[in-house]
Amino acid sequence: MSTQSVVNKESHSTVKMLTKAGMLAASVALVTGCVWKPDLAPTQLQHWELPTSSYVDLEGLKVHVAQSDLCQAQDKTGKENSKPENIVLIHGTSASLHTWNGWVSELDKDYCVVRMDLPAFGLTGPYANSSKRYTMGNYVDTVIGVMDQMKIGEATIAGNSLGGGIAWLTTLRHPDRINRLILVDASGFPFTPKHIPVGFKLAQYPILDPLVSKVLPKSLVRKSVESVYADDSKVSDELVNRYYELTRREGNRKALTQRMRESFAGNEVAQIGNIKQPTLILWGAKDDLIPIDNAYKFKEAIPNSQLVIFDNLGHVPHEEDPKATVAVVKQFLQQSK
Repeated sequence: MSTQSVVNKESHSTVKMLTKAGMLAASVALVTGCVWKPDLAPTQLQHWELPTSSYVDLEGLKVHVAQSDLCQAQDKTGKENSKPENIVLIHGTSASLHTWNGWVSELDKDYCVVRMDLPAFGLTGPYANSSKRYTMGNYVDTVIGVMDQMKIGEATIAGNSLGGGIAWLTTLRHPDRINRLILVDASGFPFTPKHIPVGFKLAQYPILDPLVSKVLPKSLVRKSVESVYADDSKVSDELVNRYYELTRREGNRKALTQRMRESFAGNEVAQIGNIKQPTLILWGAKDDLIPIDNAYKFKEAIPNSQLVIFDNLGHVPHEEDPKATVAVVKQFLQQSK
């Protein structure tokens, strides 16, 4: 093939990509009327802090965390084994620590439950170092950094979607810190989605960054949330408003576009089978983002694992039906104690 042919082929691909991005942007602009929404300062979002909220400083980044009351309880006996077990919860893309509210209300009676807003999301916002990439490895470092600052030695780690990927990679890189693993519609293995939230699509095109970082119709947020639920009737105005406002946290939209251009390395995914910890895999059968086929891939790859599928739930089963999903989690925690 001649150099000119290669150039023509690359030019054609570039034009095709730009055309597709332009059509997508035009569609969003037409449907939404290009609703221009500026960033919100952290001080404007303090109503999303919880009674147990605090901030952990990691190299200038203030990571928003929340912990259950048992985490604060003093060990009166002085014996390590008398302390409550630790559970660390990691949310998915464009979500926040609030996604675990339903689980925490059940687990915090018996466990020290710690959850955090990942960098680029929730009240945490973007990395303090603007050149730092939103790689899976950097997210693992953030999780371990929070655990170190909070003096959490070992923990059960649970994660949904992006958070699930971070959870299993943390388990692989720091096996001495993780005693159990819970994966909820986790990222990792390659997949072909049936449906991608429009916001995710837009974030994949650098040419659209100025649009994505400033335009955010609430109707678009609602459609994105509905796409990860099986039952749209469960998507309340309050839920949409939470996603909407926290997405507008200063710097989050720009950071999301950077995050969407990162992915797992093939050698990392190939190591999933090296996980030895007891593992619970939860999956919504109606997940249109990460198909149920990937649930079976995790089950086959991880030797000491069990899989539970929820027939009528979508990509965020822990949020859509916390009561049913956390019941399985509590049973798993007791059985693998």
